[in-house]
Amino acid sequence: MINEQIRDKEVRVISETGEQLGVMTSKEAMKLAEEAGVDLIKIAPTANPPVCKIMDFGKYRYEQARREKEAKKKQKTIEVKEVRLSPNIDTNDLNTKVNMARKFLSKGDKVKVTLRFRGRELAHVNTSKAILDEFAELLSDVAVVEKPAKFEGRSMIMFLAEKR
Repeated sequence: MINEQIRDKEVRVISETGEQLGVMTSKEAMKLAEEAGVDLIKIAPTANPPVCKIMDFGKYRYEQARREKEAKKKQKTIEVKEVRLSPNIDTNDLNTKVNMARKFLSKGDKVKVTLRFRGRELAHVNTSKAILDEFAELLSDVAVVEKPAKFEGRSMIMFLAEKR
C-alpha cells in the first residue's frame, strides 16, 4: 500500500536514510512524505503499529525486483531424468544405462529407473527385482536409493539421488 491507500490510525515511520521517526498518525506521515517529494510505503502491514517507510515507490519496486532476481539466480532446479530398462537386458546394455545414469547424477539431477514389462514378461517379475538391485549396486558409489523398487502398473520404478 502506498500514500492514500494507508488507512491505519497510527503508523511507525522510517525515513529515507533508515532512521526511526517514531509512531505518528498516517496524515502526519503523509505530510512528511509530501514535503520530501516521495511516497509513503507500508512495508510491514502485520506489525503493530504497521511500519511505513518514506521513499520513492519506483525505486522500491526496482530494488524488490532485483532482489527477487538475485534469489532466483542462486536456486538450482533439480530435474528427474528417466532411464528405461527391460527385464531381459544384457550386462553390457545395463552398464551403458548405468553410465548414463551416472552422468545425470553428476549434474545434480535425480534418476528414475523404470523397468517396463511387456506381454509375458510379467510372469518373471520376481527375477526382475534383481536387475534394479544390481543397477543400484553399480551406482552405490555416487548414488543412494531415494525410493526403493515399487511395482506400478506394468512397470517397476525406483528413484536414485546423488550421494551428499
